[in-house]
Amino acid sequence: QVQLVESGGGLVQAGGSLRLSCAASGRTFSRYYMGWFRQAPEKEREFVAAISWSGGIKDYTDSVNGRFTISRDNAKNSMYLQMNSLQAEDTAVYYCAADYDHTLLRRGVSDYWGQGTQFTVSS
Repeated sequence: QVQLVESGGGLVQAGGSLRLSCAASGRTFSRYYMGWFRQAPEKEREFVAAISWSGGIKDYTDSVNGRFTISRDNAKNSMYLQMNSLQAEDTAVYYCAADYDHTLLRRGVSDYWGQGTQFTVSS
């Protein structure tokens, strides 16, 4: 069992930066693939980024590649999303997710989800 809690949302100007955090409980955090998803108003939830259990493999959706960086610290049971060059289109509720299976995680059908954190990019 893993419980996930996101933090770091808020309001940021276009072109700015923000870092989201996801704190996980559970002794087997390091065995999970972790990922970030987002859901903008009136849109479906979409994949943003994923990271392997070791942190050695990272995957990004095209729209954030080169601007966002996913990372994790297994010693702290935490995952992060550093977001730079933010655009209005990045405005959404961001969710972290965890799963043993990368395919399930990537498809957005993970077993474990956080409650989400909202941030807004103002233009």
